[in-house]
Amino acid sequence: MAATTKPRTSSFSRNLSSAHSSQTPGLKHGPNGTTFISSGIPDLDKILCGGFPLGSLVLVMEDAEAPHHMLLLRNFMSQGLVHNQPLLYASPSRDPRGFLGTLPSPGTSKDSKSRDSSAEQEKGLRIAWQYKKYFGESQESVNAIDGKYEFCNDFDLRKPFDRHFFSGKHVECVSILDSSSLSTTLDRCATFLSQVPRFGIQEDFITWMSHDNSRNDGNISSAGRIAIQSLCAPQCDHSNMEWEMLSFLRSLKSMLRSSNAVAVVTFSPSLLLPSFSKRWQHMADTLLSVKAIPDEDKELANLLTGYQDMVGLLNIHKVAQINTQVPRILEATTFSIKLQKRRFLVLECLNQAPVDGSTGSSYGSTGSCSGSSKTGSLDF
Repeated sequence: MAATTKPRTSSFSRNLSSAHSSQTPGLKHGPNGTTFISSGIPDLDKILCGGFPLGSLVLVMEDAEAPHHMLLLRNFMSQGLVHNQPLLYASPSRDPRGFLGTLPSPGTSKDSKSRDSSAEQEKGLRIAWQYKKYFGESQESVNAIDGKYEFCNDFDLRKPFDRHFFSGKHVECVSILDSSSLSTTLDRCATFLSQVPRFGIQEDFITWMSHDNSRNDGNISSAGRIAIQSLCAPQCDHSNMEWEMLSFLRSLKSMLRSSNAVAVVTFSPSLLLPSFSKRWQHMADTLLSVKAIPDEDKELANLLTGYQDMVGLLNIHKVAQINTQVPRILEATTFSIKLQKRRFLVLECLNQAPVDGSTGSSYGSTGSCSGSSKTGSLDF
């Protein structure tokens, strides 16, 4: 009787069944069963090692003197429209739907091609050639998958979306200006999240209750986005109800955990009591802040290379840790916000400024979020 042969395994073998590429546009699988959607900014996706995890709450602290948080919010919303993902937008304005006309449209940046080529070169250097077969050819690229769609686009801030583009899209707009209570907005969020499929066709409750998270098997059929602008705006009736706003965030975060969606909420810390501002920041899975740069600050101009091209600073205070207890350590936490050709949003690491006085490359040119970002030839 012939002995049955067992397939050869090794510590370098990869579980292809759990690592296959997602077939849904705009989704990317990460470690520990995490699935990411794009922030709409290629450099920010690389900094966060993939983007925003599904089921997470992202808080953005505004600058009271400049609306730089709108740059992040617009790109986040535009990326969802490109991938035909359901979108819920809440704003303290009377006509929130009018804001859709200011969303940037996808464009092509020359720097994006250089980022792609640099990333491929670095990946080839990091993986020894004899181990490439264990990774297969089905690895998902950050910028394109099978050439059919891009995970993250470059958006032209000077070119808004055409009005006809919104026809047929699942886009809901809510005004929080005249609502005396946030319960109505919370109900709209709950209804919106219930319409985003939690599981694929082949998933069921038993799969969800198992140890492996259902977001890891690639059967997610859709992902939703919630964008809430200036939650504690002073013109809103609920702006002085600190406990109710905190309860709203807690309930929203709880609903997100059991859904295929990500919520980005912006707020101004200066409008809250310091104790409540700390509570808000603690509620966030991913916590960011933006700050404007003065037009003429000679001291900063001497310290920072390319100061004249900067429009602001982005600080990363907390990175989401979904399905893991291992903290994620970033190479840097403060980045300059620049407008490439006054059109495309790029992030540049402040401690990577060249010594020759030229403008440094964007963060995305490193192609990695964990390896060393210092490049250059060595002289012996």
